[in-house]
Amino acid sequence: MNTVDPIKNTAHINRIKNALHGRNKLLWIVGINSGLRISDILALKVGDLRGQDNITITEGKTKKRKRFPLNAAIKKAVKECVPAEVSADEYVFKSRKGVNKPIGRVQAYTVLNDAVERAGLTDKVGKIGTHTMRKTFGAKAYENGTDLAMLMRIFNHSSQNETLKYIGIQQRDIDEVYANVCL
Repeated sequence: MNTVDPIKNTAHINRIKNALHGRNKLLWIVGINSGLRISDILALKVGDLRGQDNITITEGKTKKRKRFPLNAAIKKAVKECVPAEVSADEYVFKSRKGVNKPIGRVQAYTVLNDAVERAGLTDKVGKIGTHTMRKTFGAKAYENGTDLAMLMRIFNHSSQNETLKYIGIQQRDIDEVYANVCL
């Protein structure tokens, strides 16, 4: 599997968001605000999100139950992107091929990469894939002061080193800390 990067620049995150609409915009917003794996995102049904304050899922990879609140960005996007007539038992990211199945991982990958290209960021955001959304959530949470131990728990990681690598802490980030401590 190829390694992908988180997107740390908020302006880049917003440019990608603005390059999307409808179901695909919702995919991006749910991905960067939930930290879920793509397989868990694609399995969501409308009833899991519409009118909900919290979501509880069983993660496909770990088989662990996970509960977390839906933030204002997800709630707003669900209201804007999911028509009222869509039933609760339909997939949120329903395939347009006429069956009640979600889009596949490859389609989600294509959606994101096309958005990055439309946003003019192909050479600015590193390697992009569906896991970029999960890593972006972690990087922004860490940047906003979320404790590393909390992120380890959210991601079900077994070591701090794994989480630091995951959220994209690199030598330039370490250098910036040294440059900013000027006592």
